[in-house]
Amino acid sequence: MVGVLELGKEWPVARTVSDAVRVLDVIVGFDPRDHEATQRAAKFIPAGGYKQFLNPNGLKGKRLGIVRNPFLKSLNESIFPIFEHHLNTLRERGAAVVDNLEIANISTIVNPSQSGELTLMMAEFKLFLNDYLKDLLTSPVWSLADIIAFNKNNPDLEKTEEYGQDTFIAAEKTNGIGEKETKAIELMEKLSQNGFEKLMKENNLDAMVTPGSGATSVLAIGGYPGITVPAGYDINGMPFGICFGGLKYTEPKLIEIAYDFEQATMMRKPPPLVSFQMTPEFLFESS
Repeated sequence: MVGVLELGKEWPVARTVSDAVRVLDVIVGFDPRDHEATQRAAKFIPAGGYKQFLNPNGLKGKRLGIVRNPFLKSLNESIFPIFEHHLNTLRERGAAVVDNLEIANISTIVNPSQSGELTLMMAEFKLFLNDYLKDLLTSPVWSLADIIAFNKNNPDLEKTEEYGQDTFIAAEKTNGIGEKETKAIELMEKLSQNGFEKLMKENNLDAMVTPGSGATSVLAIGGYPGITVPAGYDINGMPFGICFGGLKYTEPKLIEIAYDFEQATMMRKPPPLVSFQMTPEFLFESS
């Protein structure tokens, strides 16, 4: 599956780069309910949308930085030669590859508890969910507190014994953006500027390339765009992707890079269809 991080930090998930880009074209733009973020970003949306950057020669002339550590270590060793083969493909398609780059403070960045990401995420989750629920015309719940109570009163339906709701409870204990959350924001900005942003600028890169999806935290804490494209399967049949990340408002470049890579490799296989009977309980839980 393909995932795209765009101007407003949404993550469309799609079968192909082309599908994801078409979703991106629909969801970008000014939103009066998110005035500050979308007004600032709207001016960077290209005239004609993003579909024009589905370029089968999009890797030509691009400068790519390969960051292996710590992302490669988290993947099965059987994918290592596949990853190396893909780096050769990038070169063959006309990209300049700068290998074995390092991001400063990477161990802190990829740890949500240390980077500030978890602190801010818990507070924002409650704020944004409550804001969404309160405007619904009809709903069995109107707040995160209502959801927690509903789950507690319906443990079989919501499978709370199996999955719990610790994240919900932790988020409910937050009280908006206070001093702790403000410090978390400042820390993430500092880590991003001295880490990913410094890497990109000092090496004059069009994109960072990492194996797997572990680099999403690197991009997310700074609001940077990225796209993950299917890259193959390990010895156990587990799929993995390659993530292309860039500086803010470089979606056009990333789409060109990702589309060319996808078309040159075509690694995605449609998942097998599993036949099962849809019971009334399944239909209710899936609706």
